[in-house]
Amino acid sequence: MNETVVTLVGHVATQIDYRETPSGPAARFRFAVRPRFYDRQKEAWTDGATSFYTVWARRSLAANLAASVSVGEPLVLHGRLRVRDEQGEGQRWVSAEIDALAAGHDLSRGTAAFRRAATAGAPLTEAQKGAVV
Repeated sequence: MNETVVTLVGHVATQIDYRETPSGPAARFRFAVRPRFYDRQKEAWTDGATSFYTVWARRSLAANLAASVSVGEPLVLHGRLRVRDEQGEGQRWVSAEIDALAAGHDLSRGTAAFRRAATAGAPLTEAQKGAVV
């Protein structure tokens, strides 16, 4: 099966909804992407229309996103694009969803400090013990 894999640069638009499910952790949030381009007629940078995506993350990515990301923060997001065309109660709508494969802070807009997540059953190193709050 062919899948559409995309990489998006944007901002976290809503608080991350994190849940423990029978199949493992899951997280969902909205992601805003606003293109910026140079308008030659106005001789100025201009913002385009904002596109919103619902992002789904599973397993360790879900837990790490919930622990690391807040509303408004810039992210680089990589995942599978799904476009849904649905009908209900006499209305039709189209939505775009991303099944996240990887995510990280956009370091062109700020700094971040990486901390390796402890895996279940593995002992913590001295560095990890100092980082745990």
